[in-house]
Amino acid sequence: MKSLLKSAAVLILLFPAIPGVCQVDTTQFKNHGPQLFASMIQGSAFVKDENGRELIYTVVRGEPAHLLGYDVETKDLLVDLPLGEADGAWDMAQASDGTLYVPGADGTMFSHKPGTVEAKDLGEALEGETYLWNLTAGKDAEVFGATYPGCRVFRYHPADGFSDVGKGPLVENENYVRSIAYYPKTEMVYAGVGSKAHLIEINPKTGEKRDILPEKYQDYEFVYGLEIVPGPDGDDRLFVLLTNGSVTLVYNLRSGEFEQEIEKMDMRAITGVPAGDAVYYTSAGSLKSFNPAFPEANAEILGEEVGTANAFSVGIMGEVYALTSGANLIKYDPKSKRLDKTKLKVPGQPIPIQSLMYGPDGNIWSGGYLAGGNATYNPITGEHRFLPGLDQTEGMSYQGDKIYFGVYPKGKFYEYDIKLPWDPKGGNPRMLGQIPDQSRSFAQVSIPEKELMVFGMIPEYGKLGGALITYDLNGNELKDYTSPVGSQAISGIIYTEGYVLVGTTISGGLGVKPTTTEAVLAGWDPETGNTLFQTVPVPGASALTGFIKGPDGNIWGMGDGTLFKFDPIGRKVVNTQKMYEFPEFKSHIWRSAFLVLHPDGHIYGTDNKKLFRIDPESMVLTELSDKAGLLVMDKQGTLFFRRGTDLWSFRP
Repeated sequence: MKSLLKSAAVLILLFPAIPGVCQVDTTQFKNHGPQLFASMIQGSAFVKDENGRELIYTVVRGEPAHLLGYDVETKDLLVDLPLGEADGAWDMAQASDGTLYVPGADGTMFSHKPGTVEAKDLGEALEGETYLWNLTAGKDAEVFGATYPGCRVFRYHPADGFSDVGKGPLVENENYVRSIAYYPKTEMVYAGVGSKAHLIEINPKTGEKRDILPEKYQDYEFVYGLEIVPGPDGDDRLFVLLTNGSVTLVYNLRSGEFEQEIEKMDMRAITGVPAGDAVYYTSAGSLKSFNPAFPEANAEILGEEVGTANAFSVGIMGEVYALTSGANLIKYDPKSKRLDKTKLKVPGQPIPIQSLMYGPDGNIWSGGYLAGGNATYNPITGEHRFLPGLDQTEGMSYQGDKIYFGVYPKGKFYEYDIKLPWDPKGGNPRMLGQIPDQSRSFAQVSIPEKELMVFGMIPEYGKLGGALITYDLNGNELKDYTSPVGSQAISGIIYTEGYVLVGTTISGGLGVKPTTTEAVLAGWDPETGNTLFQTVPVPGASALTGFIKGPDGNIWGMGDGTLFKFDPIGRKVVNTQKMYEFPEFKSHIWRSAFLVLHPDGHIYGTDNKKLFRIDPESMVLTELSDKAGLLVMDKQGTLFFRRGTDLWSFRP
């Protein structure tokens, strides 16, 4: 009900000036179902139920995500519960009273009594916080959690509910508290912040806080992971994962000194033994251990090709258990040196569609959100194929028989030859390269006459200023050029009259606020990298998106609900018209409107979850659906769009 009320409110706010909502024949719409599936597990924890039975819990991504619980001994799946409207959970923690808490990726939190078959929705942790990251158990049944975008830490207790521990952002102008840990000896909470790294020590009783990360480490992006392990003679240690890059610091909680820097240590989970003389962790696929009082360089490899640990546990006989990100349950016996590995059966879930394209093979191509993967749907035969192997595809385009994928994270590009089988491990698609300091390529354009591809980029976390990337099909070379507009990234792109018309967004990567106030339209020469001209088509617009060649020969695009027409020969804006109200800018806009010129003469588009039609003569906009995102058209004139995990079509 909550999502329906939100949708209704958006409908009223965004399209108040529409002359009338079109009564569309429902047979024009068709649901083609989920396209992408994954068994991607996230937050995990070893817990005991009230009878002392050892269980392993994890969350599999999907819409909705599901909480799964397995018996560690038998490997049987005992619990499979949907988590409301959350599509995932990055962590979970068991409180001292035995309750398991799961932070949903939609800002809500869930509680579960191990051994039961119910997950209780506790509601929104803190108002305005749309994402919950890590959790840690405190004392007396309390838990603490980390939030986005307000950079906050919350406390939850079943008697008190939710409260804001830091009394506001831990660091001004930052969005993420990405990691959290609780130290019972001092009752202090430690919080890792990004996208400019900070390590904050908080007194949860007073709200007092201080940054203890040395200055030389503050150029990193995130304090991405925090774990506390016991040490010999009371020298307990806080392990601190820093990214960009992968450096783990070891902080002595008694002396207050940073003792070690460790390279390439997986920090989704580590564990220490009560005596404090051993820490277990994974690194480069291997299970390792070392005594934290001595350099990690002395670590012992206990097993290879294990994977990355999501959770650890140490049994009463000293045996070590781990659940890996690949859903393998590991058991290691330090006495016999024996390592056993069992693959848990994780039920696959449909995942959201992140990108769409009508391909040169006549298929509708899609890419999956977060868990990645790609899929094709044939509009003629109805055949569907799921194609695993790539991470999250943000944008797709093609030239000839080659499809190009802009893949997140780390600004990667791939080329797929449709004449050959899909075989990522065999090099089809093959990786073309990646662009430093750039992250996502939503805007892409193919220029066949130059045998050139151009990709527009959104930068990495905490950075402003995108880039334009060219790929020469003959020279097999990626070249990167700075954005034609300083501190702005690329949200729209089209090739016209011998140059690339570029639309910018004031947004950068997540975790940084814009320093400019309006998006710019720029002409750009893809052969020289020179900027030919700049203009502002929609004063105050935060992003320019949805570029198409209109029926009048002009380039049409959208800027925050205003349609503009640009004469590519005269290089000037010839008309603008407000089409609908646009939501207030919040954290970022990387893409917004999608427009298509249909053979029936109308412009069809999506924006802010709406599918609409524009009459190019009267410029009247008619809403067709209030549940639509992305937009492509096949050769038969059928429009395809997404509704969450499902691919839908509309036949005008």
